[in-house]
Amino acid sequence: MSLRAAPAPSWQPSQFLSILDLAPGELETCLDLAASMKTARAANLAHATPLAGRHIALLFDKPSLRTRSTFTIAVRELGGDVLEPVGDVALGGRETIEDVARNLERWVFGVVIRTFGQERLRRFAAAAPSLRVVNALTDEEHPCQALADCQTLMERWGSLRGRTIAFVGDGNNVAASFAQAAAMLGATVVVASPEGYDLPAAVCDDVARVARFGGGVRATNDPIEAVSAASAIYTDVWASMGRESEAAERRRIFLPYQVNAQLMSRAPAGALFMHCLPAHRGDEVTDEVIDSSASVVFDQSENRLHAQKALLALLAS
Repeated sequence: MSLRAAPAPSWQPSQFLSILDLAPGELETCLDLAASMKTARAANLAHATPLAGRHIALLFDKPSLRTRSTFTIAVRELGGDVLEPVGDVALGGRETIEDVARNLERWVFGVVIRTFGQERLRRFAAAAPSLRVVNALTDEEHPCQALADCQTLMERWGSLRGRTIAFVGDGNNVAASFAQAAAMLGATVVVASPEGYDLPAAVCDDVARVARFGGGVRATNDPIEAVSAASAIYTDVWASMGRESEAAERRRIFLPYQVNAQLMSRAPAGALFMHCLPAHRGDEVTDEVIDSSASVVFDQSENRLHAQKALLALLAS
């Protein structure tokens, strides 16, 4: 027996550099397919293998557990093969980003990139337009995480419409992509950050442009205000990769934004706790919260596999 979830005919994107590359219907298509693939995998049912005979290269400038593992499994379960050039010959400066892209374009079907600035990703994608390019994290955006986050919430709630979700901490790449995706699905994301660490104004403008069903984004410097009507509370590390030298200063600034039992108690009963992982326990979140029944962090982690698998299948359609 097999379960084959066919892509919707309206799917158009051939690259995924940002949540903003998707129309709302395409986002919903991806999440629907991810749910179907998760069900099929749990039941050990066969599914289509659109990457059969195709190769996907993983180019990672930054370390990874979840992203590397889940993309490798996803490619193989879709019938494809994974190529992992070593860092110093991938995007390490041995040759231009454009030349790397033009070489890989001759050999592989797609490339999954985890790098620093979003501009590096855009340069790569522009140089090789026939490649399926996927953003596996940049300093500015983390759209694959946002897909898994929304899948996790839809599993719990059925729909994000009318929900409020608090993001407490740095207005970083995770917050940006999550706000974009959640607002497309009708949620309001309230981002609580210390002054100077807010979600960028340009991101807020983008969210306002794509929001539907009354969703959107709001900013505050007060974490208690942010969680007061929240159905879920999301946080991330205070010093993201590349900002380790700021860790001590950021810990001092962000300590009032720690998600602990006291902050969770200010949210409505039943509020979920979210984190993209890895977590710095005792900093942005306490053990009693991340290990509680409210925590869905390992559901988010698992859903990276299913959401990315659906994304790759759609990009191959």
